[in-house]
Amino acid sequence: MDLAQIAFFVFAAVATAAAVGVISVKNPVHAVLLLVLTFFSVACTWIIAGAEFLGVALILVYVGAVMVLLLFVVMMLDIDTAPLREGYVRYLPVGLVVAVIMLVEMLTLIGVKANVATAFPADPSAGGNTQWIARALFTEFLLPFEVAAVILTVAVIAAVTLTLRRRVGARHQSPSAQSRVRAADRVRIVKMDAVKPVAPVADVPAEEGKP
Repeated sequence: MDLAQIAFFVFAAVATAAAVGVISVKNPVHAVLLLVLTFFSVACTWIIAGAEFLGVALILVYVGAVMVLLLFVVMMLDIDTAPLREGYVRYLPVGLVVAVIMLVEMLTLIGVKANVATAFPADPSAGGNTQWIARALFTEFLLPFEVAAVILTVAVIAAVTLTLRRRVGARHQSPSAQSRVRAADRVRIVKMDAVKPVAPVADVPAEEGKP
């Protein structure tokens, strides 16, 4: 068993443990952080297996975009902002642990690539696995790819809808009412008679000898 296989099994064990933590912890923020660690560990296993495109795509799309959006939605669901500010210190240890584990995994990948010449097996197809995936994705699997894009779009719209709350006294825009506005409803011309200003009366000094 070489270093690449050992690293693969370690990353797989970390991913499994983090996945179990996602469904077992009660704090939703901790679950999101553990899910980030799960995705990152799975991406490391893909890179070691030779599917570097899938690994990088998983990190960029899910860890870098989807999980940030999910964490934003989870934090926005908390109505009271005071516990949200106070929870920074409570969530900091878990965030630091996740960050340290991800750093160790990245350093391990660098060490495996530097010390083992055949750590990342090359794809047998010409042009590498990136070209092979692109050709297969947009020819044989074009319909599933488009369906997945629609599902992700619906998921984003649903996540934004969860943060929409109607509050008493809040003002909201109505596009239909704005499109029905006429100039006569907003501007009123009033005709007024011209009034000349009254000249001020000068004070007349009282004559001498008169009370």
